[in-house]
Amino acid sequence: MAGERSESRSAAGGRNPWLIAVVVSIATFMLVLDTSIANVALRNIAGSLAAGMDESTWVITTYLVANSVIIPVSGWLASVIGRKRYYMLCVAIFTIASLLCGLAPNLEMLIVFRILQGLGGGGMAPSEQSILADTFPPEKRSPAFAPYGIAVIVAPTVGPTIGGL
Repeated sequence: MAGERSESRSAAGGRNPWLIAVVVSIATFMLVLDTSIANVALRNIAGSLAAGMDESTWVITTYLVANSVIIPVSGWLASVIGRKRYYMLCVAIFTIASLLCGLAPNLEMLIVFRILQGLGGGGMAPSEQSILADTFPPEKRSPAFAPYGIAVIVAPTVGPTIGGL
């Protein structure tokens, strides 16, 4: 039993592996939430930024495209600069871009910030799965991935509700 604990702790770098699972799941929730949060708010976004509905759909499209574009190169980037460093960089980019989205004075800036947000978010997803797999031994991975899976399922369902507030 003590050997099991030290083995799982060593994979987590001396930190509580369940804390890592919770932090990764919260970040995942925010990432996935952003895939659907703007859908309901598009009309308000268009009105607030003096843009048409057709133009405002770029807020969603650019986020999803940027998110998708970075995923294939995430493994390589993580191996070049280190997985933890890459993940933390992606979280920082995503968080700062999220703040800037809320402060965007016009549609063009909002679209630029959504691209940055998508790039940061897209890099987080593969890193999170690798972090969880490395943090937990094979026999404990299923319960460790449960909060991650819940975040992936729940976030897009509450996104439109939050976006409509």
